[in-house]
Amino acid sequence: MQYKASVAYSRRVAESKPARAARAKRIVRALDRAYPDVRTALAFTNPFELLVATILSAQSTDATVNRVTPELFRAYPTPEKLAAAEPADVERLVHATGFFRQKTKSIQATARDLAERFGGRVPATLDELVTLRGVARKTANVVLGNAFGVPGIAVDTHMIRVNQRLALTAHEDPVRIEADLMELVPRDHWTRYTNQVIHHGRVCCVARRPLCAECPVEADCPKLGVDVAPAPRAKRSAKAPAKRSPARARRART
Repeated sequence: MQYKASVAYSRRVAESKPARAARAKRIVRALDRAYPDVRTALAFTNPFELLVATILSAQSTDATVNRVTPELFRAYPTPEKLAAAEPADVERLVHATGFFRQKTKSIQATARDLAERFGGRVPATLDELVTLRGVARKTANVVLGNAFGVPGIAVDTHMIRVNQRLALTAHEDPVRIEADLMELVPRDHWTRYTNQVIHHGRVCCVARRPLCAECPVEADCPKLGVDVAPAPRAKRSAKAPAKRSPARARRART
């Protein structure tokens, strides 16, 4: 099976809004049963750490971020200390996450905003979070949902891919995808749904070869953009040679 982005964006499911809403509810219940205890994979002890870790996770893996942040936060545990750090020292610490120079600029700019405009505290509203340099809606919703308990839908590549395959959105723009899902997923499930879908996208609904046979939501998934290879034909068994009659066997020997 192979994922084709162009197909995912162009195909549509002929489905009424009530039918889609009912299907979305079944998907939410199935994800709850399959992944009841999933949390964000980023390690953090306070909102500031989660904010920085989320910025560093762009075009990197959570596992890589979790390897570099302990030393980073030991050296710079507060926004004030991170803002005042030498960029070269920060670059060395975050180098493994990729794009380390730009990420250093982003997290130090965010730290300065926190120190200068919010008294060193991470704001707990979407409107305030997105005013921080280096912070867009996805990062803000990750922080709100996982650090403050404020429901939010954070749209990353896994959320885009999985929800398009599920035909819960037909859009590419993360903001429009977020709006589609906010209508379909109960508000108290927004953060949990985000974490479940991201986890599901990593362990089952992967980009190239999704494990549809093992999928907990397979019954409600139209599989948009997924090429399901036809089952291989059973090999014909070789026919056993026909037994000769005794008379034919005697003629063959003469």
